[in-house]
Amino acid sequence: MDAVTTHDCCASSRATIPDLVVIGAGSAGFSAAIRASELGANVILIGHGTIGGTCVNIGCVPSKTLIRAAEALHHAKSSSRFAGITGAARINDWSALMAQKDQLVADLRGAKYQALLPEYETIRYVQGRARFTDAGIEAGDEIFPADRVVIAAGASPAIPPIEGLTEIPYLTSTSALALDRLPTSLLIIGGGVIGCELGQMFARFGVAVTIVCRSHLLPGFEPEISDALAGYLQDEGIRIECGATYRQIRQTEAGIALDIMAGEIAQTIEAERVLIATGRRANTSGMGLDTAGITLDRNGAIATDEHLATNRCGTYAAGDVTGRDQYVYMAAYGAKLAAENALNSNSRRYDARAMPEVVFTDPQVASVGLTETEARRQGHNIRTVRLDLAQVPRALAARDTRGLIKLIAEADSLRLLGAHILAPEGADSVQTAVLAIKHNLTVTDLAETLFPYLTTVEGLKLASLGFQKDVAKLSCCAG
Repeated sequence: MDAVTTHDCCASSRATIPDLVVIGAGSAGFSAAIRASELGANVILIGHGTIGGTCVNIGCVPSKTLIRAAEALHHAKSSSRFAGITGAARINDWSALMAQKDQLVADLRGAKYQALLPEYETIRYVQGRARFTDAGIEAGDEIFPADRVVIAAGASPAIPPIEGLTEIPYLTSTSALALDRLPTSLLIIGGGVIGCELGQMFARFGVAVTIVCRSHLLPGFEPEISDALAGYLQDEGIRIECGATYRQIRQTEAGIALDIMAGEIAQTIEAERVLIATGRRANTSGMGLDTAGITLDRNGAIATDEHLATNRCGTYAAGDVTGRDQYVYMAAYGAKLAAENALNSNSRRYDARAMPEVVFTDPQVASVGLTETEARRQGHNIRTVRLDLAQVPRALAARDTRGLIKLIAEADSLRLLGAHILAPEGADSVQTAVLAIKHNLTVTDLAETLFPYLTTVEGLKLASLGFQKDVAKLSCCAG
């Protein structure tokens, strides 16, 4: 990568220090600032709110540690699947569990964000809300040049227009992860990633959970996986109402009540608390983007091209504020790319072709590449193989055959186009498929690769063999 260049369409007579202004001090903002610093740029990093952004403070880190805690409870209770074993576990001290979660968050925020700033002499951190003005970018009572900018302002929970919702004390993913006590019952509106993850987590903590959604669980994932996961959640006692139309929500003496239409049937669902999990909306309001002439898409996110450039010369956007690929690793990747492009004239293109997606339910959902529907829509002539986990020795040994693996390949070349896994260890297994798609490998390449026996990832080899053979007729490890 070249060092910083100082000639572009936005060059001005103003001083070139700072070389780059980064708006947002979460994972994307830090990634952009660090990469720019590595390239020799002087950077202004503007942060509003708690340093570190969503993932470490109120998203990935707190949710995944609590999900693991809930899994520990569940695994103890489900140990009876092995003959001669019974187990039990319970929450002795909810406040202690939450304090441990908070300490983990604080430790990681300190180590991965606060402590990093002194390590980069060319990054200056400014606390304050950034706003585009005619004079430049205003933040912390200062005005900074707006010639080269990366906007990485993140996103916040999206609140749907349900009648009565603004009049009740609803939870979002942020407040749900900070409860000082567990409710007896919880209604979750939204069946996406957050709804499924937190729904199962709270159910395993002993909360009576109902998930309501407009279509079905995990829209956008393979329907076989969504349907199977719905069944597993119901097996754990979670009530699921799909295809619902929300009519009104109101407060009651016992909590809340949501009136819905499920098909032609009117229903009322009651619970102590309600959690809104209907997606996230880009943090673009109050930034003066209209003053800067920066275009937003129909969902209010910043519109960008393949270089992550906005329509304003010299201004780029990355991460959740763009509304695309809302995963922390994609935010960091995109922000690094945006910083390089801002400083070196669009030298790189954003590529999400091999982006892994993981849903931390149990079993986990892991996906990369195209779904069957997407592949057909793009005009591919395809073949698919579905392998139930009952065909995977690891699942048999673990006495847990919940799940499946589905592979999608080009019919003629057998180049892998998509891999979709539902398995207790699916998140760690999908990376093999990520590399296969990134490097244009075929399912034949996977079938001819050595995989360790009694691992979940071996299922990828078995599914790949399924394009040529009936794996039920193979002996152990015979390919």
